[in-house]
Amino acid sequence: MDNYFTRNEVSNSDLSALKDYLLCADRSDFGKENAYRFGSLIDAMITEPHRINYYKLTCDDVIYTLEEFETAKQMKKAFMADPVASQMLKLSETQKVFIELANLHYGNLPFTLPMRCKFDLWMPSAKFGGDLKSTAAATQAQFEDAVRHFDYDRQRAVYMTLSGAEKDVLIGVSKKNFKVFKIFIDRQSELFKSGMEKFTELAFKWWTLF
Repeated sequence: MDNYFTRNEVSNSDLSALKDYLLCADRSDFGKENAYRFGSLIDAMITEPHRINYYKLTCDDVIYTLEEFETAKQMKKAFMADPVASQMLKLSETQKVFIELANLHYGNLPFTLPMRCKFDLWMPSAKFGGDLKSTAAATQAQFEDAVRHFDYDRQRAVYMTLSGAEKDVLIGVSKKNFKVFKIFIDRQSELFKSGMEKFTELAFKWWTLF
């Protein structure tokens, strides 16, 4: 869906922007923007390779350094060597979009919010989705800490809610040592529950403000 990012439905990124605004956080932070930029490169290398030009060192019209490209290539190699990650990619639709009316409750108050999300990986036969994350973590424990710090638990709760998925997986590929980390989530897991709590609170604030 070419116009995905210009649509009016609320995305998880919109909720992140609202959180930063309410906390008076600086969205122009270079580290955050640079991490997002690099993450887009590795996502595209794995799930949308037609966007990559290895000769010009570009993803779409964004130019990267040779070092960035070499790092991303090593990360892709690690992803493809992991049996779970590579098999999921083989069985998945990539960049699968869901646009739904989220039916939520804040306390005893029901409310609805038109929302959208885009899965890196979606296995339609299993109704099982996943997301690829580039990470500075060097261990599984560090990746699990990063998931909570960067509110990836909220992201997965949003995606599972909109898709109706019962299960989900986060696949982290380390920029430091090229290890692959996996966190499996279901609706009974603490990660899903903490994500839903964050999701519901921010969605309610969006609903009341806009």
